[in-house]
Amino acid sequence: MEEIRSLEDLLDLQREDSAIDRLLDRRSGLPELSRYRAAHEAGASLDAALAEASHLVHGLDLELDRAEGELQLAEAKLEREERRLYAGGINAKEAEHLRREVEMLQRQNSESETRILEILDQRDEARADLERLQGERAAAAEEEARLEESIEAQWRVIDSEIAGHEARKVDLIPLIPGELLTLYEEIRPTKEGVAAARLAEGICGGCHLALSAAEQAQVVRDHPPRCLHCRRILVPQ
Repeated sequence: MEEIRSLEDLLDLQREDSAIDRLLDRRSGLPELSRYRAAHEAGASLDAALAEASHLVHGLDLELDRAEGELQLAEAKLEREERRLYAGGINAKEAEHLRREVEMLQRQNSESETRILEILDQRDEARADLERLQGERAAAAEEEARLEESIEAQWRVIDSEIAGHEARKVDLIPLIPGELLTLYEEIRPTKEGVAAARLAEGICGGCHLALSAAEQAQVVRDHPPRCLHCRRILVPQ
């Protein structure tokens, strides 16, 4: 009678362990987890793209400042040369040389202005791309935070349920003889977490295979009873 009670307690322990295993599977298999990982990876990719875009904008800003500074100096030089040319007081040879210098400066300044316009277009495009990436990164961060909050909320519920089953295990374990408990713990990892099962109507509740009447009689004589097919501990009905 005492052995039967111990086996029933063991079966109760198995139910608690199975419930905990199911909860742990649920905990690690939340659909939000894969979406969270995807959002995190997307955020990391966007961070890299943002760094590259920021570097490009910064480089174009520097290039624009340099081009505008050079053009400002060139315009000042052109203005000085034009004043000298139109002021008079120089011979024909010097005037021709100065005229050619002014024309060259005008061409260079025109090319510089064209280049500045090109840089401005490139910078505007780069800034627009940067703003787009910043918007996408903010959205990804928001989605990541939302998923994290959802996951943590579900984990709290699951962890609370696990704690309840763990508490019931604490009450059950002292009721089970040490050798039986040791055997149970040895079998569980090799049988997908199910080491003890009910023997009902000649069928093992672990492997779901039928035992003949003679096999059932043999099983019941064993201490503890074990399935002849899967070697799980059996608790007769």
